[in-house]
Amino acid sequence: MKGYSKVAIVVGVLMLIFGTIFALQGEGTIGGSGMSNVPFWIYAGSAMAIIGVVIAVIGGWTGSRSPKPKTKTA
Repeated sequence: MKGYSKVAIVVGVLMLIFGTIFALQGEGTIGGSGMSNVPFWIYAGSAMAIIGVVIAVIGGWTGSRSPKPKTKTA
């Protein structure tokens, strides 16, 4: 289960990064693309970034709650 939580964290962080870039392009802060100054990308990028944070937090939370392997003590 721990491997899936690492994947969720990576996917969530990537969604956060790309969502932020999309929102900044839609706002016009980052120019030079067809997404520049298009308000739709502000909302779509913001939603993507928020969903990315939720996925990363849930992935980190489930990874910390996974059972620890039992070790033998001699």
